[in-house]
Amino acid sequence: MTFHQKLNAAWQEQDSLLMVGIDPDLDRMPTPLKHEGDQLWHFCRGIIDATAPYVCGFKPQIAYFASIGAESVLQTVCDYIREHYPKLALVLDAKRGDIGSTAEHYAREVFERYQADAVTISPYMGMDSALPYLARRDKGVIVLCRTSNAGGADLQSLEVAGRPLYLHVADMVANKWNEHGQCGLVVGATFEKELEAVRRCVGDDLPLLVPGIGAQGGDIGKTCLAGCNSQGSGMMINSSRAILYAGSQDDWAQKAAEAAKQTRDAINAARAPLKA
Repeated sequence: MTFHQKLNAAWQEQDSLLMVGIDPDLDRMPTPLKHEGDQLWHFCRGIIDATAPYVCGFKPQIAYFASIGAESVLQTVCDYIREHYPKLALVLDAKRGDIGSTAEHYAREVFERYQADAVTISPYMGMDSALPYLARRDKGVIVLCRTSNAGGADLQSLEVAGRPLYLHVADMVANKWNEHGQCGLVVGATFEKELEAVRRCVGDDLPLLVPGIGAQGGDIGKTCLAGCNSQGSGMMINSSRAILYAGSQDDWAQKAAEAAKQTRDAINAARAPLKA
C-alpha cells in the first residue's frame, strides 16, 4: 500500500482529517510523569493511545527527540504506532534538504530506521535533493510550500515571474516531482488566502499537511473552506501543543483525548457542507 492509499483509507475509516504532532517537551510533562525515568516514552504512548480514535495519523517531530539524545525513544514511538495503529499514517517531521549521498542517508534514516510512511522535506536545493526520497515510490514526500510561521514570507512570498515563490513550489511539486503520485505540500492554516491559492494550483489530488491550528491560532472553519478538496477532504490538519498539553494532572491523557475529539468534531462540522 502506498502512502496516499493509506492516507485516503485513514481519512475515510477514521472520518478524520486531524493529525496529532508528537512534540514532547520535557519541561511540559504532566506532573505525575515528571519523576519517572522513562517519562518521555510514557507520555508519547499515552498521547498516542488517547488520541488514536480521533485522528488520521501521527506526526513525530524528530528534533524533540534528537536534541536530548532520545532517538531510541522515537524509534520505539514509530514502532508502537505501526504495530498498534497500522492503519494510521505515520509522518516523520524532519524537514530535510540536502543532496547526493547525504540525502540518501537521510532517506534511509526516515524510511528504513524509523520506517515512516512519509517525511517532510525542504525544496530549496531542488529536485536532486528530493530524488532519494522519491525513489521510494510507496512513501510520501511532503514538501514545504507556505509554512505557518510569519517569517516564511521572507522567501516564500517573493514575487517571481509574476507570482509568489510558494506557488512556483506548489506547481513544481504537483507537475514535476509527483510523477508517481507520492507528494504532498506543507501549507499553514495561519494563511488562509495562500492555502486557498495552493489548493487551486494543485487541484484535488495532492494532500496538504496543514499546521497552525490550536496554539498557533489558525481558524478551523476558514482552513477547511480554503484547503479542502471537492470531496471535503485532502488535508492532514495538524495540532500539537493544544492537544499534547491539554492537561497536566492525573487526567492528562483524558484531557488530550477530549481535545483531540473536540478538534476532530470541529473539523468535521466545518467540512460537512463541502463534501460532494
